[in-house]
Amino acid sequence: MSLLAKLIPNLEKIGLDFPLLARCINGKRIVYLDNGATSQKPDTVISAMNHFYTQDNANVHRGIHQLSQRATMEYENAHQVVADFIGASFEEIIFTRGTTESLNFLAEALTKNLQPGDEIVLSQMEHHSNLVPWLQQAKERKLGIRYIPITNDYRLDMEQAQKLITLKTKAVSVAHMSNVLGTINDIPTLAKLAHKVGAVLIVDAAQSVPHLTIDVHDLGCDFLVFSGHKMYGPTGIGVLYGKKRLLEQLNPFQYGGGMIREVTFEYATWNDLPWKFEAGTPPIAEAIGLSAAVGYLTAQGMQHLKEHEQQLTQYTLQKLSEIQGLTIVGPGTTKHRGPVISFTLQGLHPHDVSELLDREGIAVRGGHHCAMPLLNLLGLEGVTRVSLAIYNTKDDIDQLFEAIHKAVRIFQ
Repeated sequence: MSLLAKLIPNLEKIGLDFPLLARCINGKRIVYLDNGATSQKPDTVISAMNHFYTQDNANVHRGIHQLSQRATMEYENAHQVVADFIGASFEEIIFTRGTTESLNFLAEALTKNLQPGDEIVLSQMEHHSNLVPWLQQAKERKLGIRYIPITNDYRLDMEQAQKLITLKTKAVSVAHMSNVLGTINDIPTLAKLAHKVGAVLIVDAAQSVPHLTIDVHDLGCDFLVFSGHKMYGPTGIGVLYGKKRLLEQLNPFQYGGGMIREVTFEYATWNDLPWKFEAGTPPIAEAIGLSAAVGYLTAQGMQHLKEHEQQLTQYTLQKLSEIQGLTIVGPGTTKHRGPVISFTLQGLHPHDVSELLDREGIAVRGGHHCAMPLLNLLGLEGVTRVSLAIYNTKDDIDQLFEAIHKAVRIFQ
């Protein structure tokens, strides 16, 4: 038995929990390697959402009838499940539509009272969702934006970070794991640098939460955001974690039912956390699905999964490095990277690579990956990205390896 197969008991069977993986594409077994964009969903998630719609469907916090009470209990339990998953408290978990909405809210809320000349620090490897909202706020409020550069080995230059984070800095917002490079950033050190000058630290954990054990206290962050659909949960739901004292200071970003305590014709007051930030009918079924996804990950064991994915990432790096004309864009080992691997193939556009691999039943992603400034910095038009998940196996990578060789032969 291979080392990869030993890492998770019944490794070969874990894919059976994900019904879509039983499909064929172009008459071939599907190999899904686009998990950085969205992951597949296990039966437990699909069943949990289906059960809600067929057995408990009702609005939450609205009625005293049994269905509403059951829906409310399940919805509130989802907050607690997510809170426990990242080491937070119940009041600190707010459900949003996703990482993008969470970051847009934070960019607006945290810059509202800043003065012209105040600064925001980002990094050069940020996703558009953690760049464009800050750019817009900086433009409107005449703020400065500074970028932590990347080194030749695709990591953040922490010496430069120390110089860039100054008394002018009011917020630092950085990806935990790059969606292009796979780089895992040193969040605890950035937190210390930010707090030393009185700034807050926001962490985009969309890529890291499915793969790493996250504890917001160990990270030292003030806010952390991620999406359900990248961690085996449904689309349409995301998580905004914020320290309770900071959330209490912020105003709601939407107004309406559910988030109020009292309303008259003259004024309104806000509900307690987390409901203060959850206006209107929330994503009830999606929250229940997310709770089931967290339960699935927890049952597998996050450390166990991390070891499996590290081994598979190393195997993937090794196999790709054997292909002539292929260049990996990102750290060359698993020491400072997660299971996101981007590459270029000499003479082939990433879109062509993706299309040719699709013919072989392999789903990867080609393009700029919503990180155009990073790709421009690297002098690249685009890259092909392989992003791994818990159901991927050595056989998947072997199939990828053979398919890339076939693509190269076609264009030779």
